[in-house]
Amino acid sequence: MRQAPYFASAIVIASLLTVSVRAQSTDDDLRIYAVNVVKTPPFEKQFTGYGIYLGQGIVITAAHVVGHWPFFTHPRVLIAGQDLPAKVIKEGSFETTDLALLSVDETKLPIRLRLRRNPLCIGSPSVGTEVVDVLPEGTIRARIISPLSIIPQLRQRFDALIDSPKDSGSGLFDLERKCLLGIISGMVQKFHYQLENVRIRGYMDGYAGFYVSAAKIAKFIPSDMHLTPLR
Repeated sequence: MRQAPYFASAIVIASLLTVSVRAQSTDDDLRIYAVNVVKTPPFEKQFTGYGIYLGQGIVITAAHVVGHWPFFTHPRVLIAGQDLPAKVIKEGSFETTDLALLSVDETKLPIRLRLRRNPLCIGSPSVGTEVVDVLPEGTIRARIISPLSIIPQLRQRFDALIDSPKDSGSGLFDLERKCLLGIISGMVQKFHYQLENVRIRGYMDGYAGFYVSAAKIAKFIPSDMHLTPLR
């Protein structure tokens, strides 16, 4: 009878491991949308960033990943084992909307990708929601944090935040709905605040990641493209 608690503990541990493996497997399913964006400026080293496949041969990334002069950088997209030349069809800027849309030859993609449409999320996730950042190499969990974590002067501009920086151009996904929440843009210093001697003081607390939200992506995509359903 003394062995019963040990068997019970083993069952609990096994169950937790099973749940963890299933969660990781589900996260990895989203990697089908993750791509590398490569640019080769004249006389400079090749730069590789990240992007997300939306469907119909269209990839979305951060504008600063593409750069200010895409005509001279010859952007390419590494997707589903293919290295494809890309055309920039719309580009914002880091100072305004940090997004860019690239197109590749859809006929060069495998059927499993040609049939897919990557849905955009409807609504904003609440603070504390666990989300997943998706790269070709893997996935990383993160949590949504409040803009109150950064200085007041930046809260309006950087209103979509996660608890730690992630790679520019990568995609942030909702774990349950499997829809695209946003595209990672950069990082901003975060603070924690506490009351001291009747005054509130802020202390530096590392960096948060900020992303361009699905709502802004929907506005950025030309209406005649009909790229992504909503979820």
